[in-house]
Amino acid sequence: MNDNLLKKLEKIYERYSELERLLSDPEVISDSNRYTTYLKEHGSYSKMVNKYTQLLETRKKKRDAESLLNQEGIDKEFAEMAKDELGELEKQEEFLFDEIKSLFISDDRTSGKNVIAEIRAGTGGDEAAIFAADLFRMYTKYAENQGWRVELFDCSGTDLGGFREVTFSIEGKNVYEKLRFESGTHRVQRVPQTETSGRVHTSTATVAILPEIEEVEIDINPNDIVVDTFRASGPGGQKVNKTSSAVRVTHVPSGLVVKCLDEKSQHKNRAKAMRILRSRLYELYEGQKRNERDQIRRDQIGTGDRSEKIRTYNYSQNRVTDHRINFSVYNLDQVMLGHLEELIDALTAYYKEERLKELAASI
Repeated sequence: MNDNLLKKLEKIYERYSELERLLSDPEVISDSNRYTTYLKEHGSYSKMVNKYTQLLETRKKKRDAESLLNQEGIDKEFAEMAKDELGELEKQEEFLFDEIKSLFISDDRTSGKNVIAEIRAGTGGDEAAIFAADLFRMYTKYAENQGWRVELFDCSGTDLGGFREVTFSIEGKNVYEKLRFESGTHRVQRVPQTETSGRVHTSTATVAILPEIEEVEIDINPNDIVVDTFRASGPGGQKVNKTSSAVRVTHVPSGLVVKCLDEKSQHKNRAKAMRILRSRLYELYEGQKRNERDQIRRDQIGTGDRSEKIRTYNYSQNRVTDHRINFSVYNLDQVMLGHLEELIDALTAYYKEERLKELAASI
């Protein structure tokens, strides 16, 4: 058994035990948000802890059998029985170890979370904004196919029906697990609506998929927040409402700025802005941790950085190519209607294979 893996399991068990104490704390029980968050985290660890306790019990029985075999003057028939039991226990230990490795490959505290999605037009002017809107509709349709709920937070539209940027949430079962690999630069090759000579243009849009972080999961000092209100306006400067309901939240230490103007209620816009800010801060802090760890191996599936070109949508060939895994499908028309299953399944399978290789190398 790998010592590093055992240490990870011990930490998970300690956190699981701590969560059990918290879930019986009257103060936590009275706070529905904290209780729900802790309950979800507790549930995410249950399979791993169950296998870990089985492993500990098996290893204890194995030590007892080994101790028995090492006793002087042990009856031959009894020794044979102990030897057979030891062989079975070793097989059971190996089986449990393999099961735990599989759980580590698929286990991620954020995998079951909802997401905050941000799409921004990149290079390509009006065509890039139109492509950003196409991607928004693609993810919206995919969410509908999955039975998920989409909620618009903020958008900046153009006169041609595009988006300079759009922010929205997607809620449902295992949303982040499915969409986590969509972050990066998406490139489109097609004849734009604005092109009269029939020339193919290349434009880009960036996508960020952030796990939605609960309030209890990240500590934001109220003194670090500056909140401004203003009147919202639509494309061309037209007024959306006559009151200062739009909200801009600035997190001073990080410099992150979030604005939200979709709702007519200032209170609702502020709540949405804080949801976005928590997810952005979590992503920022996690990125810093990854850099501090100075990992030798970078994820082969990509960093999730907006600057990384991950996919090309070629309209003339009806082709979508994911450059990270060199995988193409020739049903672009269906992909843009939200049929992303083939791409997402290929990315997920590749990710699990890489995680298995990584885990095997560390054992």
